Amino acid sequence: MPSNPDRHSRAMLPIPDRPVHGLTTYDAKDPATSFPPIEPLRPPDGAPNVVVILLDDVGFGASSAFGGPCATPNAERLAAGGLKFNRFHTTALCAPTRQALLTGRNHHSVGMGSITETATSAPGNSSVRPNTKAPLAMTLKLNGYSTAQFGKCHEVPVWQSSPLGPFDAWPSGGGGFETFYGFIGGEDNQWEPALYDGTTPVEPPATAEEGYHLTEDLADRAVGWVRQQKALMPDKPFFVYFAPGATHAPHHCPKEWIDKYKGRFDDGWDVQRERTFARQKELGVIPADAELTPRHDEITAWDDMPDELKPVLARQMEVYAGFLEHTDHHVGRLIDAVDDLGVLDNTIIYYIVGDNGASAEGTMNGAFNEMANFNGMAALETPEFMQSKMDEFGSPASYNHYSVGWAWAMNTPLQWTKQVASHWGGTRNGTIVHWPNGIDEPGGLREQFTHVIDIAPTVLEAAGLPEPTMVNGVQQSPMEGTSMLYTFKQASEPERHDLQYFEMFGNRGIYHQGWSAVTKHKTPWIMVGGDLPAFDDDIWELYDGNSDYSQARDLAAEQPGRLAELQRLWLIEATKYNVLPMDDRTGERLEPSMAGRPTLIHGNSQLFFSGMGRLSENSVVSIKNKSFSVTANIDVPESGASGVIIAQGGRFGGWAVYTKDGVLKFVYNVLGIQEFATTADEPIPAGKHQVRVEFAYDGGGLAKGGDVTLYHDGTAVGSGRVEATQPMVFSADETTDIGYESGTCVSPDYTPETSRFSGKIEWVQIDLGDDDNDHFIDPDERMRIAMARQ
Repeated sequence: MPSNPDRHSRAMLPIPDRPVHGLTTYDAKDPATSFPPIEPLRPPDGAPNVVVILLDDVGFGASSAFGGPCATPNAERLAAGGLKFNRFHTTALCAPTRQALLTGRNHHSVGMGSITETATSAPGNSSVRPNTKAPLAMTLKLNGYSTAQFGKCHEVPVWQSSPLGPFDAWPSGGGGFETFYGFIGGEDNQWEPALYDGTTPVEPPATAEEGYHLTEDLADRAVGWVRQQKALMPDKPFFVYFAPGATHAPHHCPKEWIDKYKGRFDDGWDVQRERTFARQKELGVIPADAELTPRHDEITAWDDMPDELKPVLARQMEVYAGFLEHTDHHVGRLIDAVDDLGVLDNTIIYYIVGDNGASAEGTMNGAFNEMANFNGMAALETPEFMQSKMDEFGSPASYNHYSVGWAWAMNTPLQWTKQVASHWGGTRNGTIVHWPNGIDEPGGLREQFTHVIDIAPTVLEAAGLPEPTMVNGVQQSPMEGTSMLYTFKQASEPERHDLQYFEMFGNRGIYHQGWSAVTKHKTPWIMVGGDLPAFDDDIWELYDGNSDYSQARDLAAEQPGRLAELQRLWLIEATKYNVLPMDDRTGERLEPSMAGRPTLIHGNSQLFFSGMGRLSENSVVSIKNKSFSVTANIDVPESGASGVIIAQGGRFGGWAVYTKDGVLKFVYNVLGIQEFATTADEPIPAGKHQVRVEFAYDGGGLAKGGDVTLYHDGTAVGSGRVEATQPMVFSADETTDIGYESGTCVSPDYTPETSRFSGKIEWVQIDLGDDDNDHFIDPDERMRIAMARQ
């Protein structure tokens, strides 16, 4: 820690400039002319470099460092020279954990009660970080740190995620990071990601066929940045936040890493839990008296799964294990770079193995395309279909997830999974801290209760920096975490963070001085249907963490008085930190008007121009579950038209209007499983023309089909049928493009390289509804109509 006196007053940021007092001469050549040297801003002497590594969707029992079956030698290497924390906690979901980590405040306190895609107008669920709670990166930057983020950013409100921002919530906008390279949103295709360099959309530097993988790319960028930073500013410490999309679904991994685990999981998840539990005891990462919690009825026993599906299920876990080991390998490259620069000893490295428990969002059968379950259409992925795709899991042809059973096994020895904030299976993540200059017991274990909101105050204390009272002219509210620095020196030091609430979609609990009172309200993998109890009807459980590490022995019936006290304490904390009102809605929260959050696009019409692209799904008017039309004015060359006019989504679900061999086509791709194409009966003549697609929705509920009619200049030239549609979401990472298609392609008729439209596109317009018109938009009236409808 810094020890020399600091001449700066750092409570107000930016640090106010001090005027120079003394003699001011008339002529700079006067010998009496003298000014103090200009000194670049630096943090206090000795302030350490900081690297925070946050993996995605990794349960406590997955990494080999904590007894799991997935080899993570770099995590083990850091642990051997640092400390393992076996009671470190997250929030049970990705965006909330990330915003809590980056601010040092509870997730509802910074508006991130759930993910940005389900934000509401309630303060605790708005996805908008109050300006009274500046992020750690901003505090460090304004104190003289170099700051950079690589990987996932899931903290941008969805209505601010278009190429025009605003960028206040983006890492390199208002997030405090001078450099950002990664993606915005909850997940990304590891083979063909939608990337940003700062706030500028960029394409991956190579293709999957050329060996590209996102995690490797992120590590390349992080390594290059660290080397350059130390080459140019060796006296300036850095803060690197490395948050790969791994191991969130889709589980994408090079085949050679997957094949290392062939046959390792053929005995199923029940046996795997027992093996992991025994290994955890052997390593000492759980207490000797810890118990293995039983499987819940909602999770099918391995022996009861269909025999024909078991090889597919085992392959799903092989893919995941390879994915995690592959990720750890590239984390190791960043660590090696820091070591090679000679600054490892004074670098605090947090290696947080998961931002929540393992994900159970893949159904009991797992998924070849996880979007099937998010649309309530998982039944399309029959056992026969899954068997036919077995060898493609993890490849660019997949958007895969593993079974709920594997998620449960990866949370050994704990109950439940991601989203279940009530139980440790949703919130307890193995964490490693490495800092040779600040840790006296390499290879040690720390058992104090700690939480992700503790990281920011720990870093500030280690750097000798005060918590700011004012940032950019706004008075700050205090951080809500507790510095973990006291644990670095003393294993037996009493825990200081002894009170913590938890809540996610109504799953909730409270920790206080070793005891936890919890209630599970909702099952994560039931996304459509299912009856939820009233909050007051939820059944609470009581656990004594002083003697029951894994929440295995419910004491609610034996100690109702203590349970009542903790229930009341939960309500007090929930009120304090904006948890109320609780919100267990799912589908309604995906729809902006029902959720009460802003939308970028208003009305029933949206106008686009050629070259617009990388528009997130929330930046485009929704055509789901309704009739719509797409109209475009184009100029066709004498050689004929080819390429995309407009496309939304990609290989794993979406739609496109395009031309092939001069002929207009409309294709609707349902989850990459069903494709419905309509082709015009004649080519588009050369010259300026208006083409149009009308989709007449059948109605009668969600996900229904409809009739398609194609037009040239108001004259019908083709018709077809779409038998089913996606009712909720096309993709979490694919976008809408005009005149080309980025990412994967909706139709196999073209590739990203051949998708660029060969003629000229004047404009494209989407209109919702089935207005009675002449199937033609007067170009002179187009703008007036579009503006009126908005």
